[in-house]
Amino acid sequence: MATNWGSLLQDKQQLEELARQAVDRALAEGVLLRTSQEPTSSEVVSYAPFTLFPSLVPSALLEQAYAVQMDFNLLVDAVSQNAAFLEQTLSSTIKQDDFTARLFDIHKQVLKEGIAQVLRVSPWAGTVSLQFSPQTVFLGLNRSDYMFQRSADGSPALKQIEINTISASFGGLASRTPAVHRHVLSVLSKTKEAGKILSNNPSKGLALGIAKAWELYGSPNALVLLIAQEKERNIFDQRAIENELLARNIHVIRRTFEDISEKGSLDQDRRLFVDGQEIAVVYFRDGYMPRQYSLQNWEARLLLERSHAAKCPDIATQLAGTKKVQQELSRPGMLEMLLPGQPEAVARLRATFAGLYSLDVGEEGDQAIAEALAAPSRFVLKPQREGGGNNLYGEEMVQALKQLKDSEERASYILMEKIEPEPFENCLLRPGSPARVVQCISELGIFGVYVRQEKTLVMNKHVGHLLRTKAIEHADGGVAAGVAVLDNPYPV
Repeated sequence: MATNWGSLLQDKQQLEELARQAVDRALAEGVLLRTSQEPTSSEVVSYAPFTLFPSLVPSALLEQAYAVQMDFNLLVDAVSQNAAFLEQTLSSTIKQDDFTARLFDIHKQVLKEGIAQVLRVSPWAGTVSLQFSPQTVFLGLNRSDYMFQRSADGSPALKQIEINTISASFGGLASRTPAVHRHVLSVLSKTKEAGKILSNNPSKGLALGIAKAWELYGSPNALVLLIAQEKERNIFDQRAIENELLARNIHVIRRTFEDISEKGSLDQDRRLFVDGQEIAVVYFRDGYMPRQYSLQNWEARLLLERSHAAKCPDIATQLAGTKKVQQELSRPGMLEMLLPGQPEAVARLRATFAGLYSLDVGEEGDQAIAEALAAPSRFVLKPQREGGGNNLYGEEMVQALKQLKDSEERASYILMEKIEPEPFENCLLRPGSPARVVQCISELGIFGVYVRQEKTLVMNKHVGHLLRTKAIEHADGGVAAGVAVLDNPYPV
């Protein structure tokens, strides 16, 4: 797709002036990160990297991504409730991947306990009876990420990269970037084009989900607990959601896993208390990578999981977001089994799947490895990890596959068809770097929110989008990993 900013990208002097204007507007709008030098303090902040111009996205693909999001919400929720499917799917992975195994151990323990056993004293008999009262409110805030695959006839197709079921970020900053791109286009007297940049407020929608779960928990003085990292550069993204909740008179406290170890407790009804205050909803913005867990942190996670509070996500929903689950969902018949009687939803979901291949020990895995070694440019090797920067491509993938080929450790990875979008030019703005015009590709994320009370779905919606763009020399990694930059779709 040719961009209609083409001639503008050639004028270096004009680009530099526009870049200065854009950066000032980004700072004024709150498109902010803490600095890598001072990640625990907001005394000195900088702008989050972004594109100077919005990037062209085919309207039909944007609409398709929005249309399938509620189906993905239903699918993640269905997987999280299907203990047998999770156990079967992850059986080979947990033997080889310690992180997934530890998450799965907590899942099993919580299931065994009936999620939350509630002790109640019978007013008639004066005896204590043991009842199984599970966590009754379930909250999903996820983001499904896509790229635009170049088809043989040159038309682009929407292909899912992954679904993030824990700590899906940038809903806050994505709410603030449209004003920046409108400003840039207005400076250029392109007011008609500025009007085409879509309004977008994921932080409001994400907060709506948390607020619904809080309300259904049914304790007006209870708080929302945000599990935060000690060093959090992306704090303003999180604050956007906190501020939306505060506007509804719902108070948020930020604590680390370490704080929970020291000050968290459950009462006899499994209600969660932190610093003596009852918690209705636990919102994880930490806990998705192995290095985020010490032994103490694993114990804190277990305490939170065993509580009556709504978790976003609960451990089953985190497991539903693993690469291995994604690969199994692409098998024939799996979607039909998980979403019975919903052929339209199944068709919409399946249309977005790229090729996904198991590396479990056996004939199927052997064949996948042979194909990838024969044509490495067509595949990506993915471990069970979130957070960007973990995937292997090209020669690195070949070396890894040769090492893994005869090892059972290969079961902790999946192979995926490599998506090849059509590159385009844009100008990337980063603190401390000159404005660079480079060949780029984009990744589109759609935010989804659902709330379930026991077996009843009370909310299922899409709440906005995130476009991230990176130079084509970077194979992997998101904004937080320091590779991609924030962007907006310009529908064409």
